[in-house]
Amino acid sequence: MSISEKMIRFGEQSSWIRKMFEEGARLKARYGAEQVCDFSLGNPDVPPPARFYQELKQTAAAQTPGQHAYMPNGGLPWVREAIATRMSAEQEVVVDSADMLMCCGAAGGLNVIMKALLNPGDEVILLAPFFVEYRFYVDNHGGVSVVVPTRDDFTPDVEAIKSALTEKTKAIIINSPNNPTGQLYSDAMLAEIGDVLEQAEKQYNTTIYLISDEPYRKIVFDDLAVPAIFSKIRNSIVVSSFSKDLSLPGERIGYLAVHPDADNKRALVDAMTLATRILGFVNAPAFMQRVSGMLQEISIDHTIYQRRRDVFCTILSSAGYEFIHPKGAFYLFPRTPIEDDVRFCEILQDQKILAVPGRGFGAPGYIRLAFCVDEAVISRAKEGFVKAMAAASG
Repeated sequence: MSISEKMIRFGEQSSWIRKMFEEGARLKARYGAEQVCDFSLGNPDVPPPARFYQELKQTAAAQTPGQHAYMPNGGLPWVREAIATRMSAEQEVVVDSADMLMCCGAAGGLNVIMKALLNPGDEVILLAPFFVEYRFYVDNHGGVSVVVPTRDDFTPDVEAIKSALTEKTKAIIINSPNNPTGQLYSDAMLAEIGDVLEQAEKQYNTTIYLISDEPYRKIVFDDLAVPAIFSKIRNSIVVSSFSKDLSLPGERIGYLAVHPDADNKRALVDAMTLATRILGFVNAPAFMQRVSGMLQEISIDHTIYQRRRDVFCTILSSAGYEFIHPKGAFYLFPRTPIEDDVRFCEILQDQKILAVPGRGFGAPGYIRLAFCVDEAVISRAKEGFVKAMAAASG
């Protein structure tokens, strides 16, 4: 066959969200879009802040020479400086703009990091459930994913992480607030993970980087806050984007930063800068760098998502579903009433409800529900969730 066998296999493994999208299109064509409750896609629907449109217009109107020209591969210096200033407050250490890169979304940043870090056969620990693409990013650059389950409440199992560490471990990826569970890792959890990684570094005479994927940092509920990774773990890298906190997923604008005291920091930043070129990104989009650089203290109204969460949790609780209360992001991850999560998604489809099987995130027996949809859609799904539970139980 002319197509890569690996890509065909990956396509089969990553097809759940795509399959739900296709099922959604079929159901909407048959019954009408207003009759289908689609919770399959994590596509933020809250509009960008008004300030975004102001900066957008001003940036588009500017005719300064070089506005759309090449730039340093790491990004526009003044934009990196603006983000570094804001991150210094968030991370409780001074972040230098020279230790930052602009990237094509957090996904582009993760691929740049993997390209810079991994030798063939190096291991990267993933905590299940995890964003499905992580496995592909690791494989892209010759690495091996080592999947470690979390506890029942989806918090890290530090002893399981400790057992998974080997002389080949190069990194661990964490995602908090988490997609797909909405769980938030505490200061104490992160400190424990940091201690375990430090012990393993001494044991194996190596460096193990903690990579914190933080696109949902500003979408947290109940007056909670996302802990500062850099204040806990020295060998750490933070990667994020403006996809969720400014509702700009299609603009593919993100950034990453290396802890100022990380091992081999300068060589790592240089390698990531080169990787930005080698992977064909060259640099993050110039236009969106300029716009986002002016919006460091701005974000969407996250309380909209909190209200939706509360409505959704009430509906699911009353229908008998088991789940943890999301502390951030915009996902619920209920346990399915039957073992086969794919079959339960089919039962939900009979009620014109679209969900994604948990096995797509490394956690069979659950479903992911994205509540980045209008509250009316969530309310309309109430009867369908009740009927699906009854059908599964019967």
